[in-house]
Amino acid sequence: MLLGRQLRARTMKDSERKRSAIRNPQSEIEGIRNPKSAICNRQRLAEFFGLRANIVALLATIIFIGSGEELWIRFVPKYLEVLGAGTFVIGIYDGLKTLLGAVYAYPGGILTDRWGHRKALSFFTALSIAGYLIVYAIPHWAAVLGATFLFLAWASFSLPATFSLVGTNLAPEKYGMGIALQSIIKRIPVLIGPVLGGILIDRFGLHAGIRIGLLASAVLGLIAMLVQSRISEMQLPGAKDVPLRFRFAVGQFRPELRRLLLSDILVRFCERIPAAWVVIMVMSRAGLSAREFGYLTALEVAVAMLCFIPAAYLSDRYGRELFVILTFVFFTLFPLALLQAQTLSWLALAFTIRGLKEFGEPARKALIIRYSSGSNQGQLIGAYYLIRDITVTPGALLGAWLWAAGPEVNFWGAFLFGLLGTAYYVVTVARSD
Repeated sequence: MLLGRQLRARTMKDSERKRSAIRNPQSEIEGIRNPKSAICNRQRLAEFFGLRANIVALLATIIFIGSGEELWIRFVPKYLEVLGAGTFVIGIYDGLKTLLGAVYAYPGGILTDRWGHRKALSFFTALSIAGYLIVYAIPHWAAVLGATFLFLAWASFSLPATFSLVGTNLAPEKYGMGIALQSIIKRIPVLIGPVLGGILIDRFGLHAGIRIGLLASAVLGLIAMLVQSRISEMQLPGAKDVPLRFRFAVGQFRPELRRLLLSDILVRFCERIPAAWVVIMVMSRAGLSAREFGYLTALEVAVAMLCFIPAAYLSDRYGRELFVILTFVFFTLFPLALLQAQTLSWLALAFTIRGLKEFGEPARKALIIRYSSGSNQGQLIGAYYLIRDITVTPGALLGAWLWAAGPEVNFWGAFLFGLLGTAYYVVTVARSD
């Protein structure tokens, strides 16, 4: 009897609670969970992705500037041709992109250390906007070539700043995630921008379409500067007292950073040697159309984007060296995979491997941030990329020389460089353990 009365009482309470919930559903929800749980969930999500205020401002800057530039920057060689530039001038433009990407990184790091992230990033953005406006105002190939030194400022100067901003705002165990988010955000404009730019060009013509894209870049650049003004300074003490000597910066490289740099150089030769010949290999030897090559490129980018978050999470949690080794392995395998691929299905597999080479990129860049920590972190990161990119630049000429001997020679030569770089890194990591 007592048990029956307890059950009836409990049933009546449940019924009353349900009727109350119908009258006020929100009170029922709040009655069964902590009213602060939604906020806590958002905070946990932000913590998982490393979304501090400065990082969010940086990601917004990347997407604003990238969205503007991708409307037109891939069409610049054709624009130069329309403006009357010869093959040599177009070649100079292509060479400048590679050269400035290497040379600008080091002074970009110095300015970041001396000025702080907010002022440095705003300055780099202002230089790029000036370049956009020059190309817009002066439709001549010489103006485009001269403005290249300006409109590439953001992409080239800002690399050390974006890395060191992660280093000063996130805990070391979140470096990989911070880099992964940057990598994903950078690729979103690449997927969308050229398509929209192509629509503009098809609708208004090459000349007018690119000028519209340039104006859009200038407007989005100004918006990016407003976003950058919200970055709080995290300048480390002693940054202004560090000598501005390249030899001094290199002398501060830790042994771990030196071994990573040498391995990275060898593996980048593996990438650079066949880089210009991949499209020829796909379209001439395999007989695919330009559209099908575009599909393969989109597949590569999509695979890379899908890799970043899980790879960053796992590498931050379980150690980064193994993931760097894996990314070097995928770099090394791509030339051989492409050499053997003759059908669309096998080519899709080869480009999937090429996308997987980004698997360990957050881990590699997180190690660079970790190994260059200190008051002159930007300078050290800039020196790293200056050495790497200047050294690897002749790889394009080496690739042309090997291609002249035959596609197999080119792709096998690239494979050997990748194998050497991967083996060196594996051995040096094993010795340090």
